[in-house]
Amino acid sequence: MAKINSVKNFDGAQNKVNRLGLQPLLEEVQSLMESTRILLLEEKQKNRAAAIRELIDASFAQSKTWELKKSGDVDWTKCKVVNGTRVCVGVEVQVSARSEMLYQDILHLKTRIMTGDIDIGIIIVPSDRLQSFLPDRTPSFSYAKKVIAEQDADRLPIIVIGDRARRPRAAAPKKLTNESRRDRITE
Repeated sequence: MAKINSVKNFDGAQNKVNRLGLQPLLEEVQSLMESTRILLLEEKQKNRAAAIRELIDASFAQSKTWELKKSGDVDWTKCKVVNGTRVCVGVEVQVSARSEMLYQDILHLKTRIMTGDIDIGIIIVPSDRLQSFLPDRTPSFSYAKKVIAEQDADRLPIIVIGDRARRPRAAAPKKLTNESRRDRITE
């Protein structure tokens, strides 16, 4: 199972969570992450980031309470009514071998926060340790904090959550996308 390794709050995000009554939604995100079973081979770059992303997305989908957004938007959103006021959280899952996508995720959160569609943004990334077992371009917790600062998103209520594998065992298999490469490997 995954375990929350690190959490970083930006621009009073935790105060806003407390003030708006968003703690149950934050706890739900953390619970979904901790209930996601992630098994890895503890060898440098021996696991597939996309396999972990699929597991995390499956956890959100199985909850049946989070809304999946189409590409070009925040990955997952959920709203609730607190004292007659609708409050919302947006979650971006950035576990892929394309670290540059983190910039796009920050833009999605920034846009939705600025337009008032969500109150808090959450970015889920691999912990620094977990990232070392994934493809080298997979973003890490430290990298996410750096990019948020670079993009002036540290002035927005964003929470970064770094997850890690709890019990490394077998590699999350890498996916071959080039058919000719697959043929060479199987010959």
